[in-house]
Amino acid sequence: MGQSFGVEIQLVEVSTDDSVRGTPKKQLWVAAATPKQAVQLVPAIIPEGWSAAVTDGRLTPDQIALLNLNPGEVRELTK
Repeated sequence: MGQSFGVEIQLVEVSTDDSVRGTPKKQLWVAAATPKQAVQLVPAIIPEGWSAAVTDGRLTPDQIALLNLNPGEVRELTK
């Protein structure tokens, strides 16, 4: 049976295993899923050894509309 994705939008901070002057690089990703689903979806597509955590940040309704995400979709925002 398929997994049901929520309509929530989560911002996810990814810390890479690369560092600049000893500080890990950070990336910002967005996931159209519940927080629990987001922390499963993002690590599934980032390289092993990187970490992901849902942030407290929020997007505005206009920003969400511009992204046009489908349920379960994940996208990097910091490219």
